[in-house]
Amino acid sequence: MRQDRRPYWVKKIYITFRTWYTNHFIRPACDLLGDYHTVMKPWYVHIGGPNIRIGKCATLVAEPDSWVRLGVWGAQPGLGSITIGDYVMISPGVRISAAESITIGDAVMMANGVYITDSDWHGIYDRVRRDETPTPVVIGDNAWLGDNSTVLKGVTIGENSVVAARSVVTRDVPANVVVAGNPARVVRELDQSRDFVTRAHYFADPEGLRRYYDTIERQVLTSNGFFTWLRILIRPTVRD
Repeated sequence: MRQDRRPYWVKKIYITFRTWYTNHFIRPACDLLGDYHTVMKPWYVHIGGPNIRIGKCATLVAEPDSWVRLGVWGAQPGLGSITIGDYVMISPGVRISAAESITIGDAVMMANGVYITDSDWHGIYDRVRRDETPTPVVIGDNAWLGDNSTVLKGVTIGENSVVAARSVVTRDVPANVVVAGNPARVVRELDQSRDFVTRAHYFADPEGLRRYYDTIERQVLTSNGFFTWLRILIRPTVRD
């Protein structure tokens, strides 16, 4: 990764603008967006539909080619919900589509390209009419969904469990296991005698954590010159 050549004050302006954008456009689209959120490139996040709640200390990362999309399309206006707990990690390309109810616990991590849905959306034989049998999805605290994994309707994933990359989860997953494959099956049991260090621990003091990183960035970026950064921005092939 290239060294960040921005002066400290330039990065502070960018973060201030990013926070303003999130609060101005993303927060009103949610029924709740908790405090201490970090939404990277929020202009590539799409929130659609009612009853979408995201807890505190959430981290959402979006990219131009990998939007984060949370959508509720209930059977009737105002129906359907997505409820996401505290301390979650939502990576680029994550899609969460609810017809009835998707509930995601605290400290859940969703890697790139994860897809979660509680409905088939269309019938197998009648492709025109909407599927009338959505079934809720529940993902327990501290679960980890790997790259491009898919969680389908009616699934409950137990706390601490891991879904391997590119797995397709079609049935319930117990707590404290690793599942893999299509359809996903248990391939390993986790050692429950060991303590889990979760994102909840990491964000135990969110204000202190923010001050810590601000201090580090001030130390690292203060010596960066504005005109050097501008030259590299205009001519990125120039290396220093």
